[in-house]
Amino acid sequence: MLENRSFDHLLGFSQIQGTDPSGKPTKLDGLTGKESNLSPKGDTITVSSPADFLFRRGPGHEFKDVQEQMCGKGSSFSSPAPPPGQYDPNINNSGYISNFSVYDHKTPETIMKCFSPPQLPVLTTLAKEFAVCDRWFSSMPGPTWPNRFFIQAASSGGLDDSPSFSREAKSVLNDGFKFQNGTIYDLLDNDKRDWMIYSDDDFPQALSIAGMRAKYHERFRPFKTFKQDVSDPGFSKSYVYLEPDYHAFTGKYLGGTSQHPLDDVTSGERLLKSIYESIRNSPHWEKSLLIITYDEHGGFYDHVVPPATVHPGDSIIDPGNNHNNFDFLQLGVRVPTIVVSPFVAKGTIDHTIYDHTSALATVEKMFKLGSLTKRDAGAENLNHLFKLNSPRTDAPATLPDAAVSGY
Repeated sequence: MLENRSFDHLLGFSQIQGTDPSGKPTKLDGLTGKESNLSPKGDTITVSSPADFLFRRGPGHEFKDVQEQMCGKGSSFSSPAPPPGQYDPNINNSGYISNFSVYDHKTPETIMKCFSPPQLPVLTTLAKEFAVCDRWFSSMPGPTWPNRFFIQAASSGGLDDSPSFSREAKSVLNDGFKFQNGTIYDLLDNDKRDWMIYSDDDFPQALSIAGMRAKYHERFRPFKTFKQDVSDPGFSKSYVYLEPDYHAFTGKYLGGTSQHPLDDVTSGERLLKSIYESIRNSPHWEKSLLIITYDEHGGFYDHVVPPATVHPGDSIIDPGNNHNNFDFLQLGVRVPTIVVSPFVAKGTIDHTIYDHTSALATVEKMFKLGSLTKRDAGAENLNHLFKLNSPRTDAPATLPDAAVSGY
């Protein structure tokens, strides 16, 4: 799970064509070049390419930012707190430039810039070689932390904004976030299945879940050991969560591998290349599934309107999590997701509606683990993508090198 990039921002201009899971010809729901927002001066600004490899000012993506991006400037919920149980139904994705103008008043139109395929050769190649999901949405319209919790707990425990810095620190050190029904790691433990988290970050976000430091500290390994571990024929992990190096506190996001907008996107490309090639050339390739996704859109433009969803149905253990009275009945902005497996047909384009809990639903069904909340219980899983009768032998052993960004 990488950081803060919308689908259109990374793959909108890729013009990928292929077949849907049933084998019918189809094409990616990307950009035509006519999609637009209004500038603060009232000018129509259309999407364009290429995009900058690194942003000097990061776009906003807190709850209120995303409301404006999805519903437009001056939406009916621009007051401090929206009415409980509601989200503005008039989603038109018209507020990206107006919102970014708060953070970059000189060149807010850069939020409409999207990458060209040559800028992202690793991601684009994987999207063409395996399955790309063009209806995968972040689990709530907001920032990193709640969306990362959804892929681990099928809930954010009511968290609908970024926690304060002091709360982040407390959660990693001794007072982690709690979820009424636990996490995917608990389900795997209950089924006596081995799992591991790999990350080179000083403060992996998964460590902020209650009990991780005390109970599961031995389950965290540096990413630099991943290739060696997965190359071992005796590697027996049923589930691996790969967390990038954010360099959030130690480098202000510079020098990491997460593809955060304040960092060079090519570092994340090199991370993806390393992950894929480690698995592809391991003895476990023929039994593997790799899901590549992004926690949320990071404030970058996307033209697809996110659909409604269901509340997770769990209780909020810490009432301080819910800053905006959000009801969790609205999915967030679309993010790029690629499903890599030797049982996925080359050139698959999947238009199924997913959110991050679809990753959990896939694992839960595969291993008969049960579900955590109403969200993963009702989420579409990926099993219909694994339709080949035998593992592919034509999947590339290596991927192209990342582009040269100049940073």
